[in-house]
This record gives sequence, C-alpha cells and structure tokens, in this order.
Amino acid sequence: MESQMIITIVAILITILTVINGIRLKNKREEYTDLLLDKVESDIELRQTLAMGLYLRFKEEQQLDETSYSATFIKEDPLAFEHFVTDMIKSFYGGDMFVSKASGDFGVDFENRREEGLYLGQVKCSKDDLDFESIALVHSNMEKWRAIGGLVITTAGFTDKAMRYAEGLGIELISGIELVDMWLKSMESETELIKQLNPSDV
Repeated sequence: MESQMIITIVAILITILTVINGIRLKNKREEYTDLLLDKVESDIELRQTLAMGLYLRFKEEQQLDETSYSATFIKEDPLAFEHFVTDMIKSFYGGDMFVSKASGDFGVDFENRREEGLYLGQVKCSKDDLDFESIALVHSNMEKWRAIGGLVITTAGFTDKAMRYAEGLGIELISGIELVDMWLKSMESETELIKQLNPSDV
C-alpha cells in the first residue's frame, strides 16, 4: 500500500510539474511574440523595409522583365494588393466591402459601406510618393456618389502638395509605413482572438 501511495504521489507531482512547465513555456512564447511585434512597431527602419517588401510583393511586372524570384518569396500582382488592403480596411472599420473591377473603376478601387455612410478608396502599389491626382479622383467620386469619406492607400508615401491638397476633404491618407502598422495590429488582433477561442493553442 505504501509503495502504491508513493507511486501515486510521484505521478501527481510529475503531472503538476509538467503543467507548470507548459504554462511557463506558453508565457515565454507569448512574451517573445509581443516583444517582437513591439520591436517592429517601434523601429522605423524595420517598418520601412516591410513597406518596401509589400511594394516588391505586389508590384506589376513588365512583360519584358525577366526577373526571377526565389520560391521563398511571395509574388503577387496589384489586384491582389487591392484585396490585401481591403481585407485590412474591413477588419479595422467594419462594414461591407466591394472591390471594383480592374478596368473602368474611374479612380475608385473599393467601396466601404459602413453604418454612417459610404467611403470610397484608391489603392496604389507604388515606389514613388503619390501626388494630388489620386486624391482629386477620389474626391471627385465622393462628390458624385455622395460619399462621406475617402481613403488613398499606397506602399510609398505622399508629396507635400498631396498632403496639403487633402486637408479638409475628408480623405484619409495611408502611407506604406502606416499600412504596415495596420497589418501588424491586425495580426495582434488575430492572435488575441485565437487566445480567446482556444487559449491552449497559443
């Protein structure tokens, strides 16, 4: 009887230690993930590099361009970039999202219908900072379709003239670095959701 009791106690102790060790490893993994995300969010060069990576991933390749890429890389086109962006816009702002056809969009790449009204957006996978033309197109369509707001999103940035032009128009300008910030925050939100649904998996 005593030997069986000792074996039972040892088994219980081993189980307790295993659970404690598992909790410690889980906490360390979460701390490391949070630290990594914090580091990326606080390091401007890292975010600039990620913004450039988004441009290279989604940029349109010329037909005569024979550039080949490693299988390690993800290579897509500007239309895929529109869907990449609109998925994030929907996760941040909610509402119904409609992506326009590749041709005949008259300067509007997507419509975001929220409770408060219609928002129109244009998405640009660009290596150069955008001037005011994209903003003017969105604003013109806002007037035409009575939208209450607009968004212009790019992998690059905006010229000073573009930022001055957008003042007071109700158009949000999202640069490549800000887009990276949104991407990181959306990943944080997904991680938190997974934790809530099944904490043991994180």
